[in-house]
Amino acid sequence: MKNIAEPVQAFRVILEEQAPRQPARSSPPRWVWAGAAVLALILVLAGTTWRFWPSATVSDMPRIAVLPFDDMSAGADQGYLSDAVAEGIITELSRSKTYAVIARNSSFRYRDKPTDARQIGDELGVDYLLEGSQQKVGDRLKVTAQLLNAHDGSHLWANTYNREIGDLFVVQEEIIRTLADRVGQRIQRPLPKSDAAQVSALHYHLMGIAEIRKDFSAAGNALLRQFSLKAIKSDPNAQFGYIGLAWSYRNDAIFGWHEQEHDRDEALKRGAEYADKAILLAPDDAEAHHVRARIHTEAGEIEQALARFDQAMALNPSDPNILVGSTDPLLYIGRTDEAIDRIEQAKGIDPFHPDYFHWQMGWALWEKNDCGAALAAMRKMSRIPSGAHRMLAGIHACLGNEREAREALAVFLKDSPGQSISKERREWEKIWTAPGSLERWIEHMRFAGLPE
Repeated sequence: MKNIAEPVQAFRVILEEQAPRQPARSSPPRWVWAGAAVLALILVLAGTTWRFWPSATVSDMPRIAVLPFDDMSAGADQGYLSDAVAEGIITELSRSKTYAVIARNSSFRYRDKPTDARQIGDELGVDYLLEGSQQKVGDRLKVTAQLLNAHDGSHLWANTYNREIGDLFVVQEEIIRTLADRVGQRIQRPLPKSDAAQVSALHYHLMGIAEIRKDFSAAGNALLRQFSLKAIKSDPNAQFGYIGLAWSYRNDAIFGWHEQEHDRDEALKRGAEYADKAILLAPDDAEAHHVRARIHTEAGEIEQALARFDQAMALNPSDPNILVGSTDPLLYIGRTDEAIDRIEQAKGIDPFHPDYFHWQMGWALWEKNDCGAALAAMRKMSRIPSGAHRMLAGIHACLGNEREAREALAVFLKDSPGQSISKERREWEKIWTAPGSLERWIEHMRFAGLPE
């Protein structure tokens, strides 16, 4: 048995004869039947609650949160790799399926805050915390990591790694193997490729992703592309820059950004080529499969998209963004309840989930024609980005709020001035096949003032 080091002797007892038959008993009193009925009702309600509880929270695996690593570097090296260390551990630890891993977005909320293991454990619902620090000095890297019991704050393990900068991915792997060993599992796989050029490419990729997260607009997307090109220049054999370029062209296609350079079909084609290149270089990178799944979706290749999303989720079960992304093709084909369930599952993985989960829920509830709830979902966003104002316009149109619908659409059109009714129809008619949805959307866009 797990966690028992020495063999334990066991016995089996076989009875040669059947146990004597019990005498018949009289029927129990009426109050016993009433009590049994109440108990049965409780069990039914409990079973119903269990059925609809987000599946991400129901797991036999211990739950862990990887906190952002402190950056002890100085000067130009400050902020270079601290998040990369923690993010890599989150992804690979989740893939190893030794722990249920809380999403980066939630665990990184505790950046620059004193570590109160029990408080964080309660807020995130985890059993363990991993914290640490990273320091880059020239071409040397020092990483310190320690594992805490989130229930009582006790220290379970700690270690320091002094390596060359190119050993970053090897250090991550060694930490992951140690953490797996803590719960009685052994990871046996080849050590990953790791060198300075690859680490530099990762650095530029993370800088680009930070820009688009900070400003989801045409300008932020242009910065993502610039940093992605720098990543490829640093290491053309690493997947990171190609993933970033795939995302940037996908965003261009969907939001009409940079139309002076390419149209929607060309942007999707270029995005697909970069995603395929990333998958070829790193077939186990969940994000490469994720962006390819998104591009399949926008191209109307729904079955390929769903299969690719399944692959991405298997490679990184801790990434709620992949789970929410997979609801796009589901909503396009009318599997709305399934999409809503996945959004709720993603919230279970990421208790402090990002705003765009509410955006996606707004679309799903619009699909159900529950537009009051859809508007409430959108209003939960701390800041509604320009790209989300198109959905907001559609929801207001659904509610008959003409002034609000026109105002929201005007915000969207500032970044996407070329949009029109005919263009919306042309872009979505082969993709959005849920019965009646596209025609309803066109009606609402026309109500909001989108030109023909």
